[in-house]
Amino acid sequence: MFRTKRSVLVRRLWRSRAPGGEEEEEEAAAGGGRGGGGGGDPGEADAAHVCGAGRGCCPGKGGRAGRAPAGAEAELKALTHAVLKRLKERQLEGLLHAVESRGGARTPCLLLPAKADSRLGQHWYPLPVLLCKVFRWPDLRHCSQVKRLCGCESYGKAHPELVCCNPHHLSRLCELESPPPPYSRYPMDFLKPTDSQVLQEPGHRSHWCVVAYWEEKTRVGRLYSVQEPSLDIFYDLPQGNGFCLGQLNSDNKSQLVQKVRSKIGYGIQLTKEVDGVWVYNRSSYPIFIKSATLDNPDSRTLLVHKVFPGFSIKAFDYEKAYSLQRPNDHEFMQQPWTGFTVQISFVKGWGQCYTRQFISSCPCWLEVIFNNR
Repeated sequence: MFRTKRSVLVRRLWRSRAPGGEEEEEEAAAGGGRGGGGGGDPGEADAAHVCGAGRGCCPGKGGRAGRAPAGAEAELKALTHAVLKRLKERQLEGLLHAVESRGGARTPCLLLPAKADSRLGQHWYPLPVLLCKVFRWPDLRHCSQVKRLCGCESYGKAHPELVCCNPHHLSRLCELESPPPPYSRYPMDFLKPTDSQVLQEPGHRSHWCVVAYWEEKTRVGRLYSVQEPSLDIFYDLPQGNGFCLGQLNSDNKSQLVQKVRSKIGYGIQLTKEVDGVWVYNRSSYPIFIKSATLDNPDSRTLLVHKVFPGFSIKAFDYEKAYSLQRPNDHEFMQQPWTGFTVQISFVKGWGQCYTRQFISSCPCWLEVIFNNR
């Protein structure tokens, strides 16, 4: 039977929808996220499960809702096909490219009428939420659960006539645990304080942060100075610009380090926005983040937050960082101050729930040092 190109694209898109079966949920709970297992060493996943850290700060991972009943699946299919059949061929091709590359490729915005909500069951969904629900997070319920990426045309627009519905131009928001559970606390560690001296060098005053890449206790390559508001940090990505870790010369022959390197993939996106600095996990594996501004202001220890693939977290808040310095607190000032530093580990976690107690034991990690002037 002859099929038009548009109908073929619609069928391919439906086949590329986000899975929601029980197998994926079990896999993600073990630390692999959508990209598969391998989120921890033997025993790491079990320790995280016992502590309750398997959910991290992102309790709403895609796939947790399980496969929808047959009737609901048929309704979702009919609604999705009805929406997709209204798109032009070029729009379908761009959407398919975004979905099949899982956001790794740079794809254009999919601009559709902002008021074209769709009804699914008893609920009405804006088109961006509906397509995110179909292609990324089946358990997504409301637009307040997602955050638009800064490179999208609809970013920062309150009431546009057209809104971008590309599901990979949005990220899922992390929900921070409150109050912080005692199991995930560990004492502050201060790593290489002399690296902050780069902020005082002449000719570098325009940057808002510098990034250092580490493999275990060894820094690899030079400090990367960031002037642009958004930076992609990845291992081997043909498309786009940014900090390519795969181009750095490393002498580390550890099999574990090499294994984790291969899983960095699309890595993360670091973005300076009005309310602070956001980190978006573009990879297929969890990342782990420690930041003073994510923690309780009265705490002497810091939380390590697990961020699943496709999720964003506000990793740094300038206003909160300045208030946390508390210059009149003599006891506080006797300790090394790491308030303008964020540490990010790829794939492997650290702290009391893992075999590694300190980030300097993690195979591949980043230190992001913010300019406090």
